[in-house]
Amino acid sequence: MSKVNWPALMRLGLVDLRLRPDQFWALTPAELMLMAGVDGDVASLSRAGFADLAASFPDEIKE
Repeated sequence: MSKVNWPALMRLGLVDLRLRPDQFWALTPAELMLMAGVDGDVASLSRAGFADLAASFPDEIKE
């Protein structure tokens, strides 16, 4: 998994898009990418990808 490049994202939102900090932090990554004009053609999560994600973050069973 790659690390998030926070300085670049903050520069994009706060400088390039001229968002206020509260507006920037309220956005989802998808909203930020849409505002930035990044193409939304991203493959959806496959069944195998979901299984890997679920295995990495299992639900806790509380008794």
